[in-house]
Amino acid sequence: MNVVSLFGRLVGEQAATSPEGARKILLAGYAAQQAKLSVAPDHRLPKSRQRIAVDTMKLVRRALDHPETAAATSLFAPTEFLHTAGVTPYSVEVISAFLAGTQCEQYWLRDAEQAGFPETLCSYHRTFLGALESGILPSPKAIVYTNIACDGNMVTFPHAEESFHVPAFFIDVPWEHSEDAVAFVADRLRHLPEFVGDVYGTAPTDDDLSECLAREARCKADYLHYLDRQPTHRLPNDMTSEMYAMIALRVMLGSKLSEDFAAQLARDVDQAPASDGLRLVWMHVIPNMLPPVVSALSFTDRAYIAATDIIVDGLATPIDPAKPYETLARRMVYSAYNGSTDLRIERALDLCRRTHADGVVYFAHWGCKMTLGAAHLAKTAIEDAGYPCLVLDGDGCDRVNTSEGQVATRLNAFLELLEARRAQEEA
Repeated sequence: MNVVSLFGRLVGEQAATSPEGARKILLAGYAAQQAKLSVAPDHRLPKSRQRIAVDTMKLVRRALDHPETAAATSLFAPTEFLHTAGVTPYSVEVISAFLAGTQCEQYWLRDAEQAGFPETLCSYHRTFLGALESGILPSPKAIVYTNIACDGNMVTFPHAEESFHVPAFFIDVPWEHSEDAVAFVADRLRHLPEFVGDVYGTAPTDDDLSECLAREARCKADYLHYLDRQPTHRLPNDMTSEMYAMIALRVMLGSKLSEDFAAQLARDVDQAPASDGLRLVWMHVIPNMLPPVVSALSFTDRAYIAATDIIVDGLATPIDPAKPYETLARRMVYSAYNGSTDLRIERALDLCRRTHADGVVYFAHWGCKMTLGAAHLAKTAIEDAGYPCLVLDGDGCDRVNTSEGQVATRLNAFLELLEARRAQEEA
């Protein structure tokens, strides 16, 4: 048993008798990890990825250590209304990913099962719900959530609202992609500043939101520049850094943190060397703790992730700082994770063309019914467009819910196929 496993066991067992004590141990561990990342960063990573590791750890610690200035959120909620008002987004998915990284998720999955939550529910949501039931999670001051992209939202957040005894703001996003739907969501979003102000005492103004979206526009330009460099430049990367990028460009999009990250990433990629490695477009959540994926795609010249659709999705629609409500509503309505699978496939193919990808990995995360249901359709459409596609079954949060041997075999076979295909094309 390694140090992380021992630490996770300590937290999980302590929570059974003293949830607050377990939380203190967890926060002490996160503080130690932050110090390590600050003082002794992984020098294989560029500056942008070294820095975002520290900033992300700070974000999670702040959410858990100062819940009075935090709001529980879903991954696709417009957090611009929060961080512009000094409120820390307390993302369910991010908290669960960090608990899994600490190797104590099994305790919370057990607690979720004992509380009656079904195993078919997404493991990120079950981990959060189990941790909530255990008492280890502090109560945020409010909840802001939406129905995109997971049906688990409609289980987790009403339960959290009842358990934490805090007010909640729900954003219902219609299924269809239409301007009527954009107008409907924009009208709902216009009530969110008042909600934030009533709960936290500071409401974001329209000028705050416009300034936030101006940062997003600069962030988008830099990140698209990074993507456009993928065919000729390659930055060293690992799966955890890709998860950190998702946090920066989804949970904290529009903040100075996200803008600084994208700007440094653009500078770093301009200085990066060329690579003959296989370029992959990754679809769906990032299993940063799944050993066969980590060993195959982290710090290796053989293959690397050139783009991840869940990251780019937040930057896919036009940004108009003069119209913040419509801009944020359009992002939600026209999310590739809302509505039919067609838009998601179209966006993935755009990433393939943009990065000159060799292939696509479609990660079928256990419990995500929409992703699992669309797997065959997506694979067929992507391969019809000329890009090999691997549908890889696994679990991004529950480490015992994946056959590691099968994942390793299938992923390695896919990479061998891509290598043979490239060799044939170059012959």
